[in-house]
Amino acid sequence: MRTSLPEGTIPVAAALLIAGVATYLFFKVGTHAVGDTTEERKENFKPLSSLWFATFALAPGFFLPLEQELGRAIGHRRAIGEGGRPVVAKVARLGFLLGGVVALAIIALSPLIASNYFEDNWVLVAALVVAFVAYAPAHLARGICSGSGRFRPYAIVMGSDGVVRIALCVALAVLGIQTVGAYAFVIALSPLVGLSYVFSKGSLHTEPGPEASWGEVTPNLGWLLIGSIFAAGLLNAGPMLTAIMAPDDRKADVTEFGYGVLLARVPLFMFQAVQAALLPRLSRLAAAGNFTEFRSGLKRLLMLVVAVGVGGSLGALAIGPFVLETVYDAELSSATLALLAAGSATYMVSLALAQAVIALKGHSLVAGGWVIGVVALLLGTWLGGSDVFRRVEIGLMASSITAVVYFALALRYKLASGDEPDEQSVLEGLTDMPFET
Repeated sequence: MRTSLPEGTIPVAAALLIAGVATYLFFKVGTHAVGDTTEERKENFKPLSSLWFATFALAPGFFLPLEQELGRAIGHRRAIGEGGRPVVAKVARLGFLLGGVVALAIIALSPLIASNYFEDNWVLVAALVVAFVAYAPAHLARGICSGSGRFRPYAIVMGSDGVVRIALCVALAVLGIQTVGAYAFVIALSPLVGLSYVFSKGSLHTEPGPEASWGEVTPNLGWLLIGSIFAAGLLNAGPMLTAIMAPDDRKADVTEFGYGVLLARVPLFMFQAVQAALLPRLSRLAAAGNFTEFRSGLKRLLMLVVAVGVGGSLGALAIGPFVLETVYDAELSSATLALLAAGSATYMVSLALAQAVIALKGHSLVAGGWVIGVVALLLGTWLGGSDVFRRVEIGLMASSITAVVYFALALRYKLASGDEPDEQSVLEGLTDMPFET
């Protein structure tokens, strides 16, 4: 089985699993650590939940495209025997410029963010800035590792983030620390531990080479960046919108809604497993120019994604409330969990379709699709009725359905136009996943 999988699949899959499990554990331990009663804990954890979803809307949204393009450019140079250090320097300057601009924007908007999103807790605003900045070098390190074929260090950077976070969370809980700010900076600083380790081991070393041009490192970066920002925002929009819109007497409900969103994401793990199984075949077909078989494999991938989504939605309807109460001592109705799961499943299908369009070199179409999806989210939430949480659920479902329809039409267009994939575009498309859990 090892020989049939692309290089690095096993360590990266293990890191994704570790990071995902650590996420669920952090929400479990963190909630119990910040209060004495169940209601108090959920109310106190609400700004931490908000910080979590904001961090993973911003960091992958802005930095995942840099990671992808850095890995692609280093991989290309590696294949032709050229050193990648100039590429790293070029992308690092761009990354830190981008990170600095966004960090300054957060600081400039901090009065609004603190009052409307973090309940006047300025410590969490500071933690958001630190978390966003900390993920910039982490994503760049992942790009260096993937482009250099160093997948164990890549997995360490990704997996240690979750491990360190839950270990520090448990340590604070054991010490009896209930201050929300302490747990906020656990989220913010955790990516730097694995990064420091792989740096100290020399795993981020690159060789000197010819000077890199901007064209070498940014051929599709603009479109990837737009698409990634809106896709990551759409994925995390539910908890963020409820945090802003929910009345003060429903803070605990915001935390429970976040639990429901996490539970609805379980099929995303299965989605990654499906991709890992079919990625090598699709890559080989693209490299060989076998377009007919590539289309057949793409259709198989989409069918499996739909099956995973349907199964996840039915599972949420049948046992979702029981699982949520058992794990998080929270109550959400079967209808709510099924709607969240259906929205997540539909998003997963739209993501698979978007990846297929990228594989066919339709980067601009994908960027436009995620923008339209966010517009549909805002319209659905605005017109969805009077209850805040139901409005957001409807908005999420509307956005995912809109994105599915758009990307299905875009894929049909790309297939009919005769555009053919190559191995690099397939790898770029199937690794374009703007989520960490």
